[in-house]
Amino acid sequence: MLTLTVFAQESIQTNSPYSRYGFGKLTDQVGSNSKAMGGIGYGLRNGFFVNPTNPASYSAVDSLTFIFDLGMSLQNANFSENGIKTNAKNSSLDHIAMQFRLWERMGMTVGFVPYSNVGYSFQTSHTLTDQSSDASVDTYSTYSGNGGLQQIMVGLGYRIFNNLSIGVNGAYLYGDINHVNQTMFSNANAYRSVRRHEISVSDFKLDFGLQYTMKLSKNDKLNIGAVYGLGHEMNSKGRRYDEIWSNSSTVLTSKGDSIKNGFEMPQTLGVGFTYVHNDKLTIGADFTLQKWGDSKFFGEKGQLTDRKKLSIGMEYVPDKQGRGYFKRINYRAGAYYSEPYTKIDGKDGAKEYGVSAGIGLPLHLYYCKSYLSISGQFVHVAPKVSGMLKENYLRINIGMTFNEPWFMKRRVN
Repeated sequence: MLTLTVFAQESIQTNSPYSRYGFGKLTDQVGSNSKAMGGIGYGLRNGFFVNPTNPASYSAVDSLTFIFDLGMSLQNANFSENGIKTNAKNSSLDHIAMQFRLWERMGMTVGFVPYSNVGYSFQTSHTLTDQSSDASVDTYSTYSGNGGLQQIMVGLGYRIFNNLSIGVNGAYLYGDINHVNQTMFSNANAYRSVRRHEISVSDFKLDFGLQYTMKLSKNDKLNIGAVYGLGHEMNSKGRRYDEIWSNSSTVLTSKGDSIKNGFEMPQTLGVGFTYVHNDKLTIGADFTLQKWGDSKFFGEKGQLTDRKKLSIGMEYVPDKQGRGYFKRINYRAGAYYSEPYTKIDGKDGAKEYGVSAGIGLPLHLYYCKSYLSISGQFVHVAPKVSGMLKENYLRINIGMTFNEPWFMKRRVN
């Protein structure tokens, strides 16, 4: 259990002590516009933005344009437990992506997207008493961790028919995660114990996507999307070992074990839709299931649990091609609910609730496809076990999407 007595944070990616479990805090593969829409993306089909959630959407990119998308977040976190409160601030790079038409009916995306983040440091203290002599000693345990998994992604989307597209994302997944637990005693003659867990991953990841567009009427259409991610054993290495240190910081004993390829990527299934009215209003929902419960972690199954996430979102644009600037602003809102994939002392971890709202500002006074996306997001993390750490996050997400006509041929009569 997490007892918040002292908290310090050095990582710029995450502050959460819950990143101590599994591969840390998972990040979702979403574009700049989707951040404010609850993270929906399976049925989202918009040639103005990059949507890495579903690679089938890449086929919607215009043949004349090149899209560059950059996203980052600024975060203020508040933590509370048993009346104790603290605060931390950080920032993170969310994604970098480029998208362009490769061939007729085929779009391509290249990018960098974090997969998970680990960053925490906290301390607990206890007093041990010898009942026979009434002698007591104070113990201090510090827990710290850093690292995470990153992915370099290449994706293709192909439009088979006018209303049906398929796609694939291939990613190189890599990174190191380090956890350290130190226990010290107030007795100057006592030794110090150190427990370390290390994870190193270097592997590939594949996700397949599909999108189908159904024409409902002259002004209405329905986009249905699905994504399947392959589950497989990862090329990885894990190490767990214990050390005993003397007062002079000398390692007296060290024992442990290493395990190769003891981690697995879960099977992932995502389905969603967007309803589009008059090319102005977009309403959508997504559901994601990640089968972490069937995946090995440090060589054993059952260490993690299945993750479920439900997202809803909407976007409204008064007039995409209007002459007035404010008519071309994108207004967005959304919400999501997520079940944890980690376990704490054999019990499911913390649930997560989030709401968001934002706007997409055109970068030119007249008709254009480049946007500055700004959104605010409030996230509440609630443990399933009473008395544990609660987290509240206020995030500002900023995305720059440059959509330029690089491939337009100029003609002079």
